[in-house]
Amino acid sequence: MASSLKQFKKRALARPEVKRAYDAAEEEFAFLDEVLKARAQAGLTQAELAARIGTTQSAIARLESAQAKHSPSIATLQRYAKALGCRVQLRLVKEKKSRTGYVAKRGTRG
Repeated sequence: MASSLKQFKKRALARPEVKRAYDAAEEEFAFLDEVLKARAQAGLTQAELAARIGTTQSAIARLESAQAKHSPSIATLQRYAKALGCRVQLRLVKEKKSRTGYVAKRGTRG
C-alpha cells in the first residue's frame, strides 16, 4: 500500500502544476508537522489540549488541519504552544537568489 502511495505521488509530482502547488504548500505542511509532533510528545488528545486552552476540540482540529480558509492568530498559536510546554518562534528568512536571478525555494538548488 505504501508503495502505491509513493508511485501515485511520483506520478502526480511529474505534472508541473501539481509540483508547483506541492512546493508552495511545503512550509505550511512543515509547520503542521511541528504542531502535531508537539501535541503527540505532550501526550494530549485534541480534547485535552482544548480544555487546557479554553476552546473546543473542533477548534484544535481546525488549527491542526491544512485547510487554507483557517489561519490562526499568533495569540492562538501562543496559547496552543504554551499548553504544550512550548513557545512560538517566528522568523523572517531572506530567500536565496539563484544565479539566474530567480528566488530559489528552500530545499531546492539555486
